[in-house]
Amino acid sequence: MSPELDRTRPVWRQVATVITDRIADGSYPVGSRVPSVVELSTEFGIAASTAQKALTHLKTEGLIRAEVGLGSFVAERPEKPSEDGA
Repeated sequence: MSPELDRTRPVWRQVATVITDRIADGSYPVGSRVPSVVELSTEFGIAASTAQKALTHLKTEGLIRAEVGLGSFVAERPEKPSEDGA
């Protein structure tokens, strides 16, 4: 079941938030494939260009990585540096 989208706010941002939440809650663990543009378009009832914009945003944020011909995958999050810089 797809979440209800608020059509008064940018849809791509809402889709990116849903994917981010799924990564955070472990629905999409590190290294797992995230839905493709076509799959997101179908799930949310949105245009392919909107789905692509959401995935591009997540890639820019470092949450996912794209592999040509294979799809997009949850990226490993770098360890946060310690406060003392060690």
